[in-house]
Amino acid sequence: MLKYIKKYWYYAIWAPIFMIGEVCMDLLQPSFLSKIIDEGVNGIHNDGIPDVNIILTNGLIMIGLVILGGIFGVLSGVFANLCSQNFANDLRCDCFRRVMHLSFEQTDQFETGSLVTRITNDVTQIQNLVGLLIRGFVRTFMLFGGGIFCMLMLDLSFGIVLACALPLVVLFVIVFIRKASPKFKILQKRIDDLNSVLQENVSGARVVKAYVKEEYEKTRFDQANIGLVTTQRYVLKLFSLMQPITNIILNLSIVAIIYVGGINVKTNQGLTTGEIMAAITYISRILMAVLNMANLFQTASRAQVSTIRIKEILRTLPVIFDGSFKEKTSSFGKIEFQNVSFSYPDQEDVAVLHDLSFTIESGQTIGILGSTGSGKSSLVHLIPRFYDVSSGNILIDDVNIKEYSLEYLRSKISIALQKSELFSKTIYENIAFSNPSATKEEIEEVAKIACANDFIESKEAGYYTVVAEKGMSLSGGQKQRLSIARAILKPSEILIFDDTTSALDLKTEAKVFKNLNEKHKNKTKIIIAQRISTVMNADIIFVLEHGRIVDRGNHQQLLESSRIYQEIYNSQLKGGVGNE
Repeated sequence: MLKYIKKYWYYAIWAPIFMIGEVCMDLLQPSFLSKIIDEGVNGIHNDGIPDVNIILTNGLIMIGLVILGGIFGVLSGVFANLCSQNFANDLRCDCFRRVMHLSFEQTDQFETGSLVTRITNDVTQIQNLVGLLIRGFVRTFMLFGGGIFCMLMLDLSFGIVLACALPLVVLFVIVFIRKASPKFKILQKRIDDLNSVLQENVSGARVVKAYVKEEYEKTRFDQANIGLVTTQRYVLKLFSLMQPITNIILNLSIVAIIYVGGINVKTNQGLTTGEIMAAITYISRILMAVLNMANLFQTASRAQVSTIRIKEILRTLPVIFDGSFKEKTSSFGKIEFQNVSFSYPDQEDVAVLHDLSFTIESGQTIGILGSTGSGKSSLVHLIPRFYDVSSGNILIDDVNIKEYSLEYLRSKISIALQKSELFSKTIYENIAFSNPSATKEEIEEVAKIACANDFIESKEAGYYTVVAEKGMSLSGGQKQRLSIARAILKPSEILIFDDTTSALDLKTEAKVFKNLNEKHKNKTKIIIAQRISTVMNADIIFVLEHGRIVDRGNHQQLLESSRIYQEIYNSQLKGGVGNE
């Protein structure tokens, strides 16, 4: 973590320097208070006659010290915040960048709620520690050491009071820190759980309402929240006990100082009333410094847990390694699978795809048909390397995809996923997401190809209509058409549609593919579908069953030779579905 602070070393230096100035002002004030009491009020050097000039002069000096100390304190706070805020910003950005480069399997392992907590709450905990260390460390230990020195300079007998009070306070601090530290890891996990429940319910609000599960989810949220509150309450209860215990020890110490000072005054050993008052002030500062140490250790303990969690992200190297190939190839959009098998990383004993071999020539349209769970989506997720094959090879334009740089490989591929993901931006920005340099005319053109232009222009703000979070303000078919438009706009060689037209009626779907074939006939197209009507005009149709290609051919060939295709055709089209 030090490398993030090194960048802002000048802030990290100036903050403690100004804090030293503030502490010095604090340590000087009791000596002037002592003069006011002894010389100004009691007049010990003036035959017991009070001296107003001494009171005014030293009082003004004390006010000046307070003002100067306040200025030093403000400047210290400004520089400490500049350092800690910039530190947290860089750390948070690095964590986010690392998350963006993790593969699907790695983000699944961390879980969404936990990643949100780590990048927000955990970074904040470390930020708080950095700010506290830059200012609080200097203040705490200077007040502690300086207070002891100044107090003993008044009279060594005060060391007896310190010797009794300090071990008690330190003992309580150690006990509280040892009891609280193990709870910080649990506390961050509780925040993970709460964020996960919250994220699931916000994103799945429609399902919750549709099944009238509000009360059930409230109970689930309450359970997660109670777990967080219980742990938080335990920690807060521990540290809330520290203040009154410290106050008790402080008050006993003040009584002891008055007692020791009173004996000295009574026996004429040179100690004055003002010096006793100064000693009381110093003991207060010393014990408060110890309490601040406890807060410092508390923050450090919690930040240590957060640091471990953050480092887990930063040290997680992507399992999908980047290649270096970025050169143009002789072919354009050719795809070849060579004996490809695949299992998900957490289920390596269950093969999703088995020994797939086929070639898709440039410009061909390929349909992939199969029942739910047959491996259709898994197959196309291997092409842009969302996951890597378990065995075998995938080639694009006669180059193994593992040799490509990920950025270059994915620039060759446009994909519209099964679940249409939209952002809380305008329709224009959502379509342009795949190609920010596109012109308004190009965006309108792809919207027309995707049959989205009419519904967009029917809205009051047209293309500048803001889409609600996750596209909640649009219907399923509208979201899919915007996803299709976004995929088409990207200047790529390969188009993949992962059941992206499932929410469209057959007439609109047919028009989308007709427009697509007319405008982008040279692009290689892979269309995954549940409906035969979606893929029946493809050059080749693969029929998947249990992760294997059981049949392949065009529509007419499969009608004649494939039993599975015939059954799907009879259930979907022969019964009249295709004529709706």
